[in-house]
Amino acid sequence: MNIRKMPTIPTLPKKKQVAAYARVSSGKDAMLHSLSAQISYYSEYIQKQPEWLYRGVYVDEAITGTKAERPEFQRLLSDCRAGKIDMIVTKSISRFARNTVTLLATVRELKAIGVDVFFEEPNIHTMSAAGEMMLTLLASVAQEESRLTSERMKWRVRKNFEEGVPWNSKLLGYRLVEDRYVIVPDEADTVRRIYSLFLSGMGPLKIAKILNDEGRRTSEGYPWQPNGVSAILRNDAYTGNLTLQKTFRIDHICKTPRKNDGECAVYKVGESHDAIISQATFDAVQAGIARRADEWKHAAPKTGVFTGKLLCENCGKHYRRRTVRRGHVWQCATYALKGKSACASKQVPEDTLMQSAAIALDLPVFDAEVFDAEIIDVRVCGGNKLTFRFHNGSEKEVVWRDRSRSESWTDEMKQKAREKTYGRCHQNTGDEEQIHVGADVANA
Repeated sequence: MNIRKMPTIPTLPKKKQVAAYARVSSGKDAMLHSLSAQISYYSEYIQKQPEWLYRGVYVDEAITGTKAERPEFQRLLSDCRAGKIDMIVTKSISRFARNTVTLLATVRELKAIGVDVFFEEPNIHTMSAAGEMMLTLLASVAQEESRLTSERMKWRVRKNFEEGVPWNSKLLGYRLVEDRYVIVPDEADTVRRIYSLFLSGMGPLKIAKILNDEGRRTSEGYPWQPNGVSAILRNDAYTGNLTLQKTFRIDHICKTPRKNDGECAVYKVGESHDAIISQATFDAVQAGIARRADEWKHAAPKTGVFTGKLLCENCGKHYRRRTVRRGHVWQCATYALKGKSACASKQVPEDTLMQSAAIALDLPVFDAEVFDAEIIDVRVCGGNKLTFRFHNGSEKEVVWRDRSRSESWTDEMKQKAREKTYGRCHQNTGDEEQIHVGADVANA
């Protein structure tokens, strides 16, 4: 028997997959230049290490470090969980996160799945024994630094408010010149147009469509959206007066804006600049907004359950509720704002939608609570198809039919038609024909 010892074949060490994370909290040119420099530096730095495998630089622009909902930050964490990254390199703790709770929770999760975070400036590896202790201390310092920065900014803003200096430097219709609003004629004409269209009976959706058709743009140069129109209609700055500190932020970590209902001082500055809209016009618009809101509230107490759940298969936008002569319908947001050329979807009558939902749920009548509990969303497809997607993973398709002409007529429309036909009957001489037409209309 011959026994031979075979030589061991050395295995090549596995390269560590390394990515970098960079962030700036402002969109200013100087900050973006700094961000560009960070990206170049880390790309070169990682690729120079022979034992590292470069996995890219994840970048968040103009997003504060106190927020965890940063898109690239979340994508970085997802890739770590998927095993695509073994180590993250970042400049400092404050670049990674200023919120101590978020920072420690994230680092501990990454540590549990074997991902190291290297903070370059303090020279800390989170996988090291002393890493977390040092990290806790430095993160607390970073959070306190963020709080002090926030307090300094608040002081400056309050001082400006006390002196009657506007916060928004670029309001449609105005530009801020030496701390005072000066009218921009072309934009002021758009503001007057918005108020005029609203007082003629149009809503924000229709007004936005008309402004876009006329080639008008927002102060930032973007197409109009309904929420932008609503903001113009509610802004009393167009009367030549200022109301400052209408909102405030809860704290420096979440930075959530909240309506000021007396929690902070409100500053009123009368006749601070030239008016674009008269006070009487502004008051009439506010009364109209309140009246329409009240009518909407009483019009459909149970159909708000459809909001956010109807998706257009053509363009992916949500459907919105609209009131038309025949009642209430749901339309694709793209179709409603830009017309059929942008999205050739069909509107769905509300009663048809409710009947279809009842069929999908196997109910005798529509039940809003059951719908909300069972249905994730509804895709509105071509061919009058509605695809209901359930929380249990199943789907059900319901085909609805268009209303016939007679079904689309309301009682009021029928009555007007009868009156119109009755008037014609007295002008005609053929009694038999008059009765026949009247019967057709009555049955319509």
